[in-house]
Amino acid sequence: MFEHLTQQPADKILALMTAFRADTRAEKIDLGVGVYKDATGNTPVMRAVKSAEKVLLETQDSKSYVGLAGDPAFADSMIDLLLGDAVARSSVAAAAQPGGTGAIRQALELIRNTSPDATVWLSNPTWPNHPSIIKYLGMKSAEYRYFDSETRGVDFDGMVADLAKVKKGDVVLLHGCCHNPTGANLNLTQWQDVIDLLNKIGAIPFIDIAYQGFGDGLSEDAAATRLVAASCPETIIAASCSKNFGIYRERTGLLMVITQDDAATKLAQGTLAFLNRQNFSFPPDHGARIVSTILGDATLRADWEAELEETRNGMLALRGQLADELQRLSGSDRFGFLAQHRGMFSRLGTTPELVEKLRTDHAIYMVGDSRMNIAGLNAQTVPILAQAIIDAGI
Repeated sequence: MFEHLTQQPADKILALMTAFRADTRAEKIDLGVGVYKDATGNTPVMRAVKSAEKVLLETQDSKSYVGLAGDPAFADSMIDLLLGDAVARSSVAAAAQPGGTGAIRQALELIRNTSPDATVWLSNPTWPNHPSIIKYLGMKSAEYRYFDSETRGVDFDGMVADLAKVKKGDVVLLHGCCHNPTGANLNLTQWQDVIDLLNKIGAIPFIDIAYQGFGDGLSEDAAATRLVAASCPETIIAASCSKNFGIYRERTGLLMVITQDDAATKLAQGTLAFLNRQNFSFPPDHGARIVSTILGDATLRADWEAELEETRNGMLALRGQLADELQRLSGSDRFGFLAQHRGMFSRLGTTPELVEKLRTDHAIYMVGDSRMNIAGLNAQTVPILAQAIIDAGI
């Protein structure tokens, strides 16, 4: 049987990581891997996470299974963090998942099982796991324009023109704040226009969000997601705790399904539990307990929010420094978009050939489509990157 296996395509990010590690140049800079790094190049354990784990160590008296949907306290705390009072809690079905990608996979399973003919619309660009899982599940997909390579902002006219082709019952995967790999975000007016269009068509919004608190603040970053949830008859949300809690390896995520009917919500809740049972039975719990412990304790939550704010402001400072340095070197404001983008990522909007030139000539590693992780920089490496960008002719 195994002789019939076929070689799967290599993951581009993992290949980039391998090449970076093999590079012996001392001045090399890694802007490819999508994890937060501090000024020393480390991905630290947040203070509140360490404190919460101490609490769990001292108080947890069992490692027995939790329910099929996970610990209710985790779902409640995450729903409150992301949705606030935008919708009633009784309108939200939720189930813990193994990370944000686990939530995406489970959401797509839900869509396939309930509406097998639906097309899932993806932004161009999006994250590789979105089309990969859709293809693996044998589902239909289509693309809508998102990024304008000239302005390095959102191609909103193109986006709306493409979404006008969406059919009733289709699902449109949207990126929450800071989530699109380009770093470009819709404003609230644009979000309302998208909502109005989807409601007119009868399509279902599906939001992927993992960076709440990395953009303009916890509440500000949730505003668009709350607007969608409050305005649409049905909404699907996949949320990850990897980034804003820094618990990447704990694989902590939540899938939410929002309806306007209590009976439909109960049915959705039972279906989410059923899907968990088919895929992995009970979801992982350690990361979920960390999150609910932090969000349920005023002192721990305040410390978490303070450190998250330090992280957010640090990335904004790096963005501003890079944009200023490039303006100084180029004598133009064509890189001003870097200061306008939000979150960990920005897309330079250049060619794969020039990205390769950055790697070959300057030991600067980023994804071939010119997506770079701003958190991979520090105050000392920003001028090096800026000079390399100018020297490469970007």
